[in-house]
Amino acid sequence: MKQRLLFLTLSIALLICQNVSAREQTKKTAKSDALQCAAFSPYVGKLSPDYGAHPSKELIDQLLDKLVKDTPFRCIMTYGVMNGLEHTFAAAEARHLKVIAIIWLDDDIAVNSRSISSGIEVAKAYPKTIIKLSCGSEVRTRHDYAFDGEISRCITALREAGVAQPVTTIDTWWEWCNRQTPCHITNFGAQVDWIGINVFPWWENKYSDTLPCTPANKAADFHLARVEQVRKTYPGKDVMLTEFGWPNGPEGSIESNKFTRQPCSVASKKNQALVVKSTFKKLAAKGWSGTVFEAFSENWKPSDEGDFGRFWGICQGEPPYSCMKF
Repeated sequence: MKQRLLFLTLSIALLICQNVSAREQTKKTAKSDALQCAAFSPYVGKLSPDYGAHPSKELIDQLLDKLVKDTPFRCIMTYGVMNGLEHTFAAAEARHLKVIAIIWLDDDIAVNSRSISSGIEVAKAYPKTIIKLSCGSEVRTRHDYAFDGEISRCITALREAGVAQPVTTIDTWWEWCNRQTPCHITNFGAQVDWIGINVFPWWENKYSDTLPCTPANKAADFHLARVEQVRKTYPGKDVMLTEFGWPNGPEGSIESNKFTRQPCSVASKKNQALVVKSTFKKLAAKGWSGTVFEAFSENWKPSDEGDFGRFWGICQGEPPYSCMKF
């Protein structure tokens, strides 16, 4: 009898240990699946996506080599699949990088059609390198609801073409909350496989008339709070922080809120490093993915971003493209 009880006790203990081990393994697996990516655009130096020459294959290779050598990122998010940018996928594959590929959509329907076709092409050509797709980036932010049909057309085209990668449309957390507080679902919730949200307390500090000022040392908490908010709104959907960051210059410059005139944000290399590193650390603890904006600073950035638009890169946009220390 005692031997039987001992055997049962040992069996139960073994089962408990196995279950605990399985749960721990599941947690480790979930966390190992989390991505740490950098938003990659090769329009550095004097290049602009709006006019002139497009990035060469040699430049794309050079920038990716620098990113691999000087940073920990082995995943990138790209902005477009045409105009020479399609070389990025072959270059990424050669360097064993994973890619979240954005099919760029804007107000030119004919160009959108070519972009969608090219997106289908590269998705099928690089099924192991391109791991996620997005039909557009901040289309609603730029155009209100005018081109919702273009986003849906892109999603439908990818499905009908048999593209295997999960598909979304990337936009700000505010758009994914349907511009409402508390957060409400949008009509894209049922159409997408995953959700990509862009979160920038720097710009909230400037343009929001409701949210309090978020300094650099609170930015990581702000990022995660927005992810949590969207996750609760779309239960069952994978939600990824697809853009976050902080400008590193002009060093010491301050941005103020347009409503209150309150000085909110200070641009500096120290603050950028704090925001990037603390956000990735908190995301990793949750097993959540994120993409820092951006890999290389871009001089062409529009005038509405003021002096700060050229300073978002974790690497400089001019040779020798020196990068943040990790």
